[in-house]
Amino acid sequence: MSELLDAWRHRPTHRRVWALAVPMILSNLTVPLVALVDSTVAGHLPQTQDLGAVAVGSAIYALPVWSLGFLRMGTTGFAAQAEGAGDRIALRTVQVQALLLAAVFGIGVGLLMLPLLPWLIGQMHATPALAARGLDYLHLRLLGLPAALLNYALAGWFIGAQRARTTLSLLLVANLVNIALNLLFVPGFGWGVPGIALASACGEWCGALYGLWCARRAVHGWPGRVDWQAMRGWAHWRPLLMVNRDIFIRTLALEGVFFSISLLGARLGDATVAANALLLNGLMLTAFGLDGLANAVEALCGHAIGARDPLALRRALVVAGGWSLLGSVACALLFAGAGHLFVNVQTSLPEVRAVAYGALPWLAALPVVSVWSYLLDGLFIGATRGREMRDGMLVAVALFALLAWAARGWGNDGLWLAFLAFMAVRGAGLGWIAWELRRRGAWIAPLPRLHEAA
Repeated sequence: MSELLDAWRHRPTHRRVWALAVPMILSNLTVPLVALVDSTVAGHLPQTQDLGAVAVGSAIYALPVWSLGFLRMGTTGFAAQAEGAGDRIALRTVQVQALLLAAVFGIGVGLLMLPLLPWLIGQMHATPALAARGLDYLHLRLLGLPAALLNYALAGWFIGAQRARTTLSLLLVANLVNIALNLLFVPGFGWGVPGIALASACGEWCGALYGLWCARRAVHGWPGRVDWQAMRGWAHWRPLLMVNRDIFIRTLALEGVFFSISLLGARLGDATVAANALLLNGLMLTAFGLDGLANAVEALCGHAIGARDPLALRRALVVAGGWSLLGSVACALLFAGAGHLFVNVQTSLPEVRAVAYGALPWLAALPVVSVWSYLLDGLFIGATRGREMRDGMLVAVALFALLAWAARGWGNDGLWLAFLAFMAVRGAGLGWIAWELRRRGAWIAPLPRLHEAA
């Protein structure tokens, strides 16, 4: 207990945590901004199919973007460890490798999606008019996919290098350009749905170009250079690719749980699936804030592991964990006290409100239960231990599936019970793995450096 108190009282760590967390919280809150601006502009177009096309197109576009989030998470840990070790060559190498992967995936996945777009829109049971507008939207929106993935890689590298303010500025550039061009292309030029898609794609490319300029400035003047000859070998790429593979599997499993919530809720009725969607918005808002502290953990823990400093590792975890607990309790109290208002702001439908009111206790419990999985994700990302994250997630998903089946007779309460248990086991599983690694002294064990792997 004295070790925990000593760690909590270390004021420089508090300053470092918040110096990273505040820009990342603000960055996370900009994530839904693009979709909000797009839907707002589309909502003022004359045809209802316009808004539907943007909603359907955005949902389809989000599939590859969210699935390839490992480009951000996998980059952060290696960059943070290189920064902690003071290894500028490794930092250069991580930057180049992440950008090359993002470019390859951006072009490759975009080309693979093009022939699948009609089928994907068809799965949404869209009307012919909405489907046609949705295709117009996606054909232009996919032009921005390479830039979106480059932004992931850049953000991951900047976080790992403890340049969180640059990540914030990158996202602000992308979003402000998107807003300005939306107003120019749609109300100004009258381009409708294609104008919305083009504005978003241009915003992503402006953000990527700005980020590349910042990245070039960051490494300018550093000693050493990237060993391009060594990068042709598999051994040089293997650590990053293996971590990214495991995070990708983990992300797909997590998305499967959220998809199951919608699917199983739909079987309970239209009001239930709508109410659950509104309540999950509350979880997303909580996650946006608490993930900022998790991002600080990624950078600081990775830095401590690279510097082989167990005391700094403990301090980062204790300080970020303490603030995460306080933040989660505040969110829980907010939902417990103002949950009805939160629901009422989102819908005026009596049947949806009634179902949502009944599930508010579950929403109030979620922040305190789920915060530990966010925090420990940050630890494992900073440590580049994707395999442990993957295994912990798969165990939690298996339990969710078992409980969802066993509690199917309990209606929506059974579904929320399974989801709450999933979040609890997800955090507890990572906590147990972290404790075992600590017991074996494995957190500060020598880890392969990307530029040494060859």
